[in-house]
Amino acid sequence: MTASERTLWKALRALDLHIRRQAPIGRYVADFAHHGARLVIEVDSGWHDLPEQQRHDAERDVWLASQGYRVMRIRDSEAFGRPEEVAERIALEVRRADV
Repeated sequence: MTASERTLWKALRALDLHIRRQAPIGRYVADFAHHGARLVIEVDSGWHDLPEQQRHDAERDVWLASQGYRVMRIRDSEAFGRPEEVAERIALEVRRADV
């Protein structure tokens, strides 16, 4: 896990959302996932701004959607700088799924 992912993980654990970290889904490993809400959370660094990585991310997102998952992408600077706020946004998405 990156420093941003660890920081966000602490905030998510404090909310007791039953989020899994480094969650395998098919051939992919999601940074975080809530299987009941069918929600994948990815913490993206600047690496994800590169065209090749954007294509890979788009293919992955399409596959995850075909499996019934929504993908929420968070910038690593946001996860590191405002982890509680990001965790609350994730909690809202989990509640919207009405699990």
